[in-house]
Amino acid sequence: MSDYYKANRTRNLYDPNGMEPFKISRSKIDLFLACPRCFYLDRRLGVGRPPGFPFSLNSAVDALLKKEFDFHRANKTVHPLMTQYGVDAVPFQHEKMDEWRDSLRRGVQYHNKATNLMITGGIDDAWVNPKGELIVVDYKATSKASEVTLDAKWQDGYKRQMEVYQWLLRKNGFTVSDTGYFVYCNGDADKEAFDGRLEFSIKLIPYTGDDSWVEKAVTDAHKCLSGDVIPAGMSDCDYCQYVEAISKYK
Repeated sequence: MSDYYKANRTRNLYDPNGMEPFKISRSKIDLFLACPRCFYLDRRLGVGRPPGFPFSLNSAVDALLKKEFDFHRANKTVHPLMTQYGVDAVPFQHEKMDEWRDSLRRGVQYHNKATNLMITGGIDDAWVNPKGELIVVDYKATSKASEVTLDAKWQDGYKRQMEVYQWLLRKNGFTVSDTGYFVYCNGDADKEAFDGRLEFSIKLIPYTGDDSWVEKAVTDAHKCLSGDVIPAGMSDCDYCQYVEAISKYK
């Protein structure tokens, strides 16, 4: 058994009789929505999906954007991208900003007492408008010849991600704008030479979120975890289909 699976079988597993709040990250809520069976195997039994590979270039873009917006946060100034797109806001100053960004250790947290689940999510950024409304901001990086949009089906996960963040901040007592923004960086692969530089065009894409689904998803995820029967696999889950196909040859 690999080190990944050894660690995953023993860390942060749900105990129906446990008294301490059980942490569920934003990504695990998305896993539940994608496939309750995979979610149950992961959080209840410790058998997670095979891990993906880290996108180091995306992480570098995120880090540089945070430094850039933090400069304007410290100086209480408007970022040129906000001016370009007519967004009347400035980066939000708050003592917990670094904590909110740390998705691995803390993030924005809310204890749902009805389920005793602690929902967590690490935001990229938050801005604030003159009305005192927080604006959730998420950084994305890609490289494609066509214009970047939010129209692809797989990008529905991005939208749910933002809606969970909006829900979490509201549960922490903040007034949150329904409109959030994706700072989308698109790497230009049409240059004549690399020359040790990758240039990006940056687009600010607004998205009007609706977090009304989140509460039910949390309740349903808790019900799933509390059961003693492994849920059926989803017909469109590639992982479940793979396991089923392999089992036919055993």
